[in-house]
Amino acid sequence: MSLVFLGCESTQAPPKAPTPVRTALVETINTGNPLKYSATVVPYSQVDLAFKSGGYVDTILQVIGADGQTRNVDQGDWVTKGTVLAVVHQQDYQDKLQQAQAQLSRAQAEYDKAKLTFERTSALYAARSATKPDYDSAKAQLDSTAASVSSAKAQISEAEVALQYCSLLAPFDGWIVKRTVDVGSLVGPATNGFTISDTRTVKVVFGVPDLVIGQVKLGQSLAITTDALPGTFRGRVSTISPAADPKSRVYSVEVAIQNPRNQLKSGMIATLSLGGESLPRSVTVVPLEAVVRDPQQANAFAVMVAEGAGDTVTAHLHSVELGDAYGNRIAIVRGVDVNQRVITTGVNLIKDGEAVRLLP
Repeated sequence: MSLVFLGCESTQAPPKAPTPVRTALVETINTGNPLKYSATVVPYSQVDLAFKSGGYVDTILQVIGADGQTRNVDQGDWVTKGTVLAVVHQQDYQDKLQQAQAQLSRAQAEYDKAKLTFERTSALYAARSATKPDYDSAKAQLDSTAASVSSAKAQISEAEVALQYCSLLAPFDGWIVKRTVDVGSLVGPATNGFTISDTRTVKVVFGVPDLVIGQVKLGQSLAITTDALPGTFRGRVSTISPAADPKSRVYSVEVAIQNPRNQLKSGMIATLSLGGESLPRSVTVVPLEAVVRDPQQANAFAVMVAEGAGDTVTAHLHSVELGDAYGNRIAIVRGVDVNQRVITTGVNLIKDGEAVRLLP
C-alpha cells in the first residue's frame, strides 16, 4: 500500500513597501533671530480644463517651439483667454444639430397647418356651422403642435451647446501646467485635458500658531524673500483661515504678490517674518507638523525620528516635552537631539519601527 501525503503550500503576503515620507532636521534657533516662517508660492488661479462633449480629439493647438518647429501646445506655454486648446471630432454633433433642425421644420409645418385648421374651425364655430367637439379638437391639435415646436427648438439649443463644447477653451490668460491628451485620444465628459494657471499674481501660503495669529491682519504688508531669487518681494495678506488645520494645528495665511514678470514660480519656497520680535533664548525646535499625539501616554506628544542611512530608514517614536511655538516651529525641551531627522510628511501613516522611504 502506498501512502500519498498532500501538503499545503503556505502563501505569504508580499512585504509592505516602505511608506514615502519627508523629514526635517532638529535645529537650534539662536537668541535674537526674528520670527521667520517658511512659505510656499502657489498660483493665484489654477484650474483643470475638462471636456463636456465626448469623442476622439481631432486637433490640438499648434505653437512654434524653441527649435522653430511646430508642435502641440504643452506645459510652459502661455495662452490667452478664449484660445481653442483642443477640438473633439464634431461630425456626430453636427449631424444631431441637423436632425434637430429638420425636426423643427416638420414641427413648424404641422403647427402652421394646425393653426389654419383652428382658424377655419373657429370661424365656423362662431357662425354655428361647426360643433363644439370640432372646435375642441382643432384647439387641441394646435396646442400639441405648438408644444412640438417648442420641444424641437429646445433640442436645437441642446445640440448647438454640445457642438460648441467640442472646443476646449482657455478660461483666462495663463500658463499651461499640464496636458493629458493627444490627437486621437478618446475623451468623455469630465475628462481632464489641460491644467492652466495664472501666475501674474501669486499667493505665498504659510501657517502660524494660535499664539501668533493675532498679529496677522487682512491687508497687512509683508516682505517675502526666496533662496532662488535675489531681492525682496512685497505683498499683502489676502486670506486668513478661520480655523486651524486639525493635523498641523496652525492657521493658514495667504499673501498676494503681484508677479507680472513671472519671476516667482509655483512651488518655490519663500521666507517671511512677522514684525521685529526676537526669540527669548536659544531653543531646539522642530516643525509643528512633525509633532503627533503619543499613542503610549495620554495628553503627551511625540515625534517620529528617521534613523539609519540611505533612502530607506526606520522610523522610531520618541516621546517629547514641548515648549513654546516660534513661527511654524515648536520648541522641544527634551526627547530629541539637534541634527536628528524628524518625519514631517506622512508621520500619521506610519507606526513605530516601520521602514520608510525618504523623499527628496
